[in-house]
Amino acid sequence: MDRNYNLSKRRYVIGTVVLCVVILFVVRLFVLQVMTDEYKQNADSNAFLRKIQYPSRGIIYDRTDKLLVYNQPAYDITVITKEITSLDTADLCRTLKITPEFLRKKFRDMKDKRLNPGYSPYTNQVLLTQLSAEDCGVLQEKLFKFPGFYIQRRTIRQYNYNVGAHILGDIAEVSKGDMELDEYYQPGDFIGKLGVERSYEKQLRGEKGVEILLRDAHGRIQGNYMDGKYDKAPIPGKNITLSLDIELQQLGERLLEGKIGSIVAIEPSTGEVLCLVSSPSYDPHLMVGRERGKNHLAMSRNPWKPLLNRAIMGTYPPGSTFKTTQALTFLQEGIIVPGTMYSCSHGFSFRGLHVGCHGHPSPLPLIPAIATSCNGYFCWGLYHMIGARQKYGSVQKAMNTWRDYMVSMGFGYSLGIDLPGEKRGMIPNAKFYDKAYRGSWNGLTIISISIGQGEVTATPLQMANLGATIANRGYFITPHVVKKVEGEQLDSLYLKKRYTLVEKSHYEEVAQGMRMAVLGGTCRAANLPDIEICGKTGTAQNHGKDHSAFMGFAPYHNPQIAVAVYVENGGWGATYGVPIGKLMIEKYLKGKLSPEDEVLATDIQNRRIDYGLEER
Repeated sequence: MDRNYNLSKRRYVIGTVVLCVVILFVVRLFVLQVMTDEYKQNADSNAFLRKIQYPSRGIIYDRTDKLLVYNQPAYDITVITKEITSLDTADLCRTLKITPEFLRKKFRDMKDKRLNPGYSPYTNQVLLTQLSAEDCGVLQEKLFKFPGFYIQRRTIRQYNYNVGAHILGDIAEVSKGDMELDEYYQPGDFIGKLGVERSYEKQLRGEKGVEILLRDAHGRIQGNYMDGKYDKAPIPGKNITLSLDIELQQLGERLLEGKIGSIVAIEPSTGEVLCLVSSPSYDPHLMVGRERGKNHLAMSRNPWKPLLNRAIMGTYPPGSTFKTTQALTFLQEGIIVPGTMYSCSHGFSFRGLHVGCHGHPSPLPLIPAIATSCNGYFCWGLYHMIGARQKYGSVQKAMNTWRDYMVSMGFGYSLGIDLPGEKRGMIPNAKFYDKAYRGSWNGLTIISISIGQGEVTATPLQMANLGATIANRGYFITPHVVKKVEGEQLDSLYLKKRYTLVEKSHYEEVAQGMRMAVLGGTCRAANLPDIEICGKTGTAQNHGKDHSAFMGFAPYHNPQIAVAVYVENGGWGATYGVPIGKLMIEKYLKGKLSPEDEVLATDIQNRRIDYGLEER
């Protein structure tokens, strides 16, 4: 009985073991055949070679259809490691002009799935990118000696002009993060990294195609599989027309040579950016080809920071250009009327506080106060607004009301330009000051914000947008650098009018003040006999020498251009801001500079400001 029992027990144990083995085999077969394509890839790779066909990237033009960015043939070297039977490393390195150490590192990185998650020994992996036709030709002649190595044709960017780098941007090889965000990309693909190339990547890149080639048992190509029935042609990227005027951009970059600063010009009626200059800049050709990484590293270490797009990333005290926003706010809130007179005894003086000002007649009403850039006038206006307890009930309510006006005019938040990296600037509110002064503050405490100093900061783009808003008498359209995408409608954001909280009539009064500033005030150097320019200077205080600024538009009636100029440590607004603003307006509206102004442009171009920086 016991013996039969033990035999029966063993039978169950053996049966269980056999069953487990069968289950393991079934699971393993399921994994191999369904869950992974490793063996399928192996089988397919013996018979087929899937060759990616890269699309040509979209071409970029300026607003007058001048060609800015186009494509030029380039070649990648790819490898299927499983096909490498023997390799003359020394010969390959001589042919490709690389070192054996570099080649070994490329193979190590290629096989490291942390760096290259899509690695498979049965599929094409990128070894080298962006070889010239000459270098590729040398390899082509010897390719039969290197089984497993292939040449992949693609394109790289080329530029007709050496300006506009911050707008145009560049392309570079995709990172691991790029591939995780979009499965379209594979190792060795290229993606827009900066500027328009980044913002409009999906439109510019097109769609990849594929060519399926048939191989025999020895791996030799026999032609297209089924005569190309399953091939897919690449779809070219869409062409883009920028709102940029390349000749205006060239002039702007020329005028800011040897200086740190920015020039932004906008067409008020459309919000189209006519130029967007950040200085110092760099030649976009430096970001093309195999030297891109080296050049990018050098510029990232340059103390002049040429990679920084100051037009949308630089945040500065706007200085006296900001007084126009104060005039509009005070008028709308009833703090003043155009005839309201304030005294200015070489500045604003009250209860021991003094804010200096230059000499001009006093007292004076609003329009002459704008024309002469009177500090005292706008300090008194803010003091009366923040202290108007009967109207607002508290300084906090008055402060937040003031903040709301600034935000409606495009300050304090990013405007939404179609370029990456735009900064928001700073517009303080009551909560900010309650924290900074522990709830004990008033109009005198924050008086400097009325003249664009203190905690207030703005980007040059926001300052140019202010000029466009005044030119439009109360609204702006979100600034944008792309005018047209082939076969697409622009985003509605770049078509919609954004109205401020201020009535149109008050803008007319401020525009009159800006016109008077050019006819006989602080912007006299901007006057042109046949163009009615409206302008406002800005001299923004700084720890070192003051910044020079200008904001304006023209013509006075039916404006076609609004401009903001900002030159770090440039001194008075009339030193750099005003003459540069005038030259930019003249160039755009007339198409050229007069002989006298060409001399002025050359003089400004040759001036250098000492920033104490060595490398450029």
